[in-house]
Amino acid sequence: MIDFVDLAAQKRHLGTRIDDAIQTVLAHGQYVLGPEVEALEHRLAERVGVPYCIGCASGTDALQLALMALEVRPDDEIILPGFTFIASAESVKLLGARPVYVDINDDTYLMDSAQIESAITPRTCAIMAVSLFGQCPDFQAISTIADRHGLAVIEDAAQSFGARQHGQCSGSFGTMACTSFFPSKPLGAYGDGGAVFTRDADLAKRVRQLARHGESSRYHHDRLGMNSRLDTIQAAILLAKLEIVDAERVWRRQVAERYDLLLHAIGIKGTPRILSHNDCVYAQYSIRLDHRDRMQALLKAAGIPTAVHYPLPLYRQPAVADPTCWLPVTEAVCHQVLSLPMHPYLTSAQQEQVVTVLRDAYMFG
Repeated sequence: MIDFVDLAAQKRHLGTRIDDAIQTVLAHGQYVLGPEVEALEHRLAERVGVPYCIGCASGTDALQLALMALEVRPDDEIILPGFTFIASAESVKLLGARPVYVDINDDTYLMDSAQIESAITPRTCAIMAVSLFGQCPDFQAISTIADRHGLAVIEDAAQSFGARQHGQCSGSFGTMACTSFFPSKPLGAYGDGGAVFTRDADLAKRVRQLARHGESSRYHHDRLGMNSRLDTIQAAILLAKLEIVDAERVWRRQVAERYDLLLHAIGIKGTPRILSHNDCVYAQYSIRLDHRDRMQALLKAAGIPTAVHYPLPLYRQPAVADPTCWLPVTEAVCHQVLSLPMHPYLTSAQQEQVVTVLRDAYMFG
């Protein structure tokens, strides 16, 4: 049996560390904002290379908290790629602001920085740059544009904890960065969780207040906030997993390199190009296929799980739609992209099984 993401194998590798961490929390009983939360925030900030990290309830909440801290208002505009998970645009719409979509590069699937400037209007207040499938977009180009126009940059790093660009860690780019600890992420909890990173002390203070009902001190609320706290048990689990995240990053790369060799040997080369200055963490391993749906059905029949990230451009999702938008590269990728099983514990034999099904589909289909 092949798992799309094998959390059981990870648990076996960790031995008793997860159980011990949970038992520690059960013993002290501080289930909300216990000592593990502060310890994790300190460790994550130190690892990413920024002074401040604020844990929260999910990656989606992290994005919304960042926008709230920037005091985004109704009718403000946020520029983001049309090819990403709905949380990127959802967080914008929830504040009454307008997502403005730009296309992606055909070879990396990342936001095309060359299209950003033409999307800027007097209402634009920020660029949300999504680090997709485990690698970062061109933050040097994005930041140059943002600085020229006085815009904030939010790094949506939900899929890229552990990735690097020019040696700099994902989570340290832009005005603020947001990540997710959903179980399948490169650093995943056993439930939802997220974090906001920043170098700005004032923004960090605002995010922390906003995540705790706008509270400045006990029962004193200076701003309208929300209830978005990282559970102590999840923080304890993440602290345990943080000990192996570097090893898993190496193993993810090895899995990706094996896929590359096996797929290229049968003529499939539609994987995202990894930029030369990027260190990708391979949150997903995605390829582009003609007749994608038929290929996915054949893989399913052979017991191989896959996923489509993402079947519909954001601007055609009813909740965040923009009927005036049409992005040709995004349209093409949405019709072709297919994510294969990817995790640090995937064996070469399992990968060969996946690729054999694809090869036979091409040869005899």
